[in-house]
Amino acid sequence: MTEKERYQGIIEWFGTQMPDPKTELHYDNPYQLLVAVILSAQCTDKRVNLITPPFFEAFPDPQSLAAATPDDVFPFIRSVSYPNNKTKSLLGMARKLVEEFDGEVPSDIDSLLTIPGVGRKTANVILSVVFDKAAMAVDTHVFRVSERIGLTTKSKNPLATEKKLTGNIPSHLLSKAHHWLILHGRYVCKARRPDCLECGIRKWCRYYSKVNINQSDGE
Repeated sequence: MTEKERYQGIIEWFGTQMPDPKTELHYDNPYQLLVAVILSAQCTDKRVNLITPPFFEAFPDPQSLAAATPDDVFPFIRSVSYPNNKTKSLLGMARKLVEEFDGEVPSDIDSLLTIPGVGRKTANVILSVVFDKAAMAVDTHVFRVSERIGLTTKSKNPLATEKKLTGNIPSHLLSKAHHWLILHGRYVCKARRPDCLECGIRKWCRYYSKVNINQSDGE
């Protein structure tokens, strides 16, 4: 199977089976999504969704968060991973928005990357989800699933994966493909034990083909 055939088959399957994928983070505006994505680093969306409602009630906009102190913020996010670091990131993010962007979340990657707590993955999530731009956010799920199923080969880092995916997936599908790979990794192609028998893309999957070959050799 050629690389082109693998990409084509996987994209077509997801396009049919998951035509309108969405982030599982709950948000009502760009500021809320930015907070949620910062909190979601090495933490489950389910946990983030539990703590953001009271957080947004206390800090409904960048201005209110920018005026807060670490002692104000920490109690709301103490149950997420790395709460001390994320408290600093959230306060820095809010102050940056207020001081340099009139309290608005910017819509270009260069500006987003100047915001505390915002790396390339977070920036690309904001660009694709909020602003519907052709961006591919590579988190742990996307990185792992892309390599396992054969969309990438021995990628050394998330940026290499991002470049490979954006070079092979049509630009108008990139934001959807981000969610396809995340959701597939979360519910089917799990890290420890992929559920291959329930996987709709196994006919194009490099990992599944190797598993089948090994099983056949052992018979």
